[in-house]
Amino acid sequence: MKKTPLFRIAGFKRLAIVLALLAGAAVFLFAVLLLTLSITEYRPAQIEAAHTALSNSCPDTQKTLPALDAGQTLRIVSWNIGYGGLGAKQDFFMDGGTMVRPQNKAAVEENLHGAAALMKRIDADMWFIQEIDLKSMRSFYVDEAHVLSDASALNGTYTYNFKCLFVPFPFPPIGPVASGLATFTNLDFTESVRYALPVSFKWPVRMANLKRCLLVNRFPLTSGGELVAVNLHLEAYDEGEGKIAQTKALIDFLKAEYDKGNYVVAGGDFNQTFPGLDLSAYPAHEGLWQAAVMEQEALPPNWQFAADDKAPSCRLNNGIYAEALNDENLRKNWQYYVIDGFIVSPNVEIKSVHTLNENFICADHNPVEIEVHLKKSI
Repeated sequence: MKKTPLFRIAGFKRLAIVLALLAGAAVFLFAVLLLTLSITEYRPAQIEAAHTALSNSCPDTQKTLPALDAGQTLRIVSWNIGYGGLGAKQDFFMDGGTMVRPQNKAAVEENLHGAAALMKRIDADMWFIQEIDLKSMRSFYVDEAHVLSDASALNGTYTYNFKCLFVPFPFPPIGPVASGLATFTNLDFTESVRYALPVSFKWPVRMANLKRCLLVNRFPLTSGGELVAVNLHLEAYDEGEGKIAQTKALIDFLKAEYDKGNYVVAGGDFNQTFPGLDLSAYPAHEGLWQAAVMEQEALPPNWQFAADDKAPSCRLNNGIYAEALNDENLRKNWQYYVIDGFIVSPNVEIKSVHTLNENFICADHNPVEIEVHLKKSI
C-alpha cells in the first residue's frame, strides 16, 4: 500500500490550520461588527427636537414674508434629491443597477448644483427635501443641507432618518451614513420636531437601516391656530407591512392635528402611488419594483391626496438614465412611478399641483409643487 509522504501530510495540516485561523478571524470580526453596530445603533426618541437654523447666509439677502394667516396662498415643493448620488449618470444596486455610490465627489457636486439652481429658480414658500446627506461616505461627506440652504438663502430644519456608523453591505460597502429630511423656508415657525414612525425591520438588519420619521414644522397663524407642515419619506424596500403601518401612523397624526383646529399639509416621498390617477403612460414592467396604491378610504372624510400624473415623479435606478435621454424608445419604456405628492386637511384648498419635469437630470425624483389656500373659518 502506497503511503502519503510526511511532508504532504504536514502541508495539509498547515493549510487546515491557516484556513481555521482565517475562518476564526472572520467570525471574530463579524461579531465585533455586530457588537459595535448594536452599541452605536441610532435610537431616536419617539418625539425629539429637530436641528434648526441651517443657513449661513446673510439675513439681509433673504426674502421677508408677512406673517401667515387664514386666507393666504402658499407654494410648497417636495423633492427627494437622492443624496446627490442618483442623477442621470448614476444607477443603484438596490434597484438592479451596479453602483453603490456615485463615481466621485464631483458627480455629487454636479447633482447638488442642479438642485440648488432649481431652488433658486422656483419661488416657493417652503421646500420639503428628502434623502439629503450631512455626513455620508456615499456622498463623499458633502454637507448637502448647508449647501442647499446657503445656495437658496433659505433657513431650514433637519432631522435624521438614516444614521449608521458603518453600513457593511454590499461590496464595496456603503459605509458611514448620516442622512435625513430637511424643510427649507423663511417663514417663521415656532417649533420643529421629529416624530418617529414604526420601524419596518428586525435586528440585526434594523441596525444598519433607516429609522423613518416625520419632520413637523409649526407655523402660527395671526388669527389663531397653526399651519402644521409635515415632511415625510416612507419605507421603500420592505415587504409592504412597514409602509402600511407608517401610513396609518401618519394619517392618525394628521387627523389629530386637524382635530385641534390646525391646518395640515403633508408632503414627500410616499413610496406608494395615489388613488384616482391615470398611470397608463407608465406601464408596469414584469420583474421590476411596483408601487402599491394607497386607498382613498385611508383618509378621513373630506381630506385629499394631491399628486400629478402628467409627468412621472420617480424613475427606477436599474440603469444609467443619461443613455435614455437620447434614445426615445429606451426613455418611453423606462420604469416610472408617481409616488411623490401631498395630503391636505379639509380646511386647505388645493389650487394646483404639478410635477416639475426636470428629466431626472440631478436626481431620480422630479420635484412636485402644490399651491394651497388656507380657508377662512366660516
